[in-house]
Amino acid sequence: MKDALKTLQQVTTGTITTMLLKKGIRRCWMTGAMPFAGGGKRVVGPAFTLRFVPVREDLATPESWSKPISTRGAIEDMPEGVVVVADAMGVTSAGIFGDILCMRMVKRGVTALITDGAMRDKHGILGTGLPIWCAGVAAPASVNQLTFVGWNEPIGCGGSAIFPGDIIVADDDGAVVIPKDLADFVANEGAEHERMESWLVQEVEKGAKLPGLYPPNEENKKRYEEWKKKN
Repeated sequence: MKDALKTLQQVTTGTITTMLLKKGIRRCWMTGAMPFAGGGKRVVGPAFTLRFVPVREDLATPESWSKPISTRGAIEDMPEGVVVVADAMGVTSAGIFGDILCMRMVKRGVTALITDGAMRDKHGILGTGLPIWCAGVAAPASVNQLTFVGWNEPIGCGGSAIFPGDIIVADDDGAVVIPKDLADFVANEGAEHERMESWLVQEVEKGAKLPGLYPPNEENKKRYEEWKKKN
């Protein structure tokens, strides 16, 4: 798995969606989870999931933040190197995390945070340096619209099913989930796909026409194999 994670650092989310399509998986890109701040850095890691449900006024209160089942409790259970994926049901009228909780994630060694919901305390969060993909910013706290109910269980985020331990890859095009049993396939096939596309770009730059080149016909596949031997 370590080798796959290392390889996936060099594979774009666009390529990953294409590799998963070969396995019949279409719902792998998390709608709404886009970079909180640009930068071009790609993140990769196993999913650590969080789940919110619609607000229940008797449960979603400021007092709930001190209970064992809370976002605070979940953060203290996060292993180093995970990518946190929070199911906020696409609610963007309340921020699920602010700067203090994000800084604690940084101290816990969390790789990144992905959510289909919103964040709050934008200036402070940017100062923590935690890579975040989300659906926007909102000043109200999460308990205004959501109830936190648990962690490390199957969730839905941005229309995709996420299971704990699935592999998450996120870059400037958004965030995707790779079923953990397909990580090696996607890494190996994805790396080869990226290499072929680098050759295709060179051919297009030289003025080559697209029919028969992209996707490559048998003649161009042979030319690509010859190019690989020399590079």
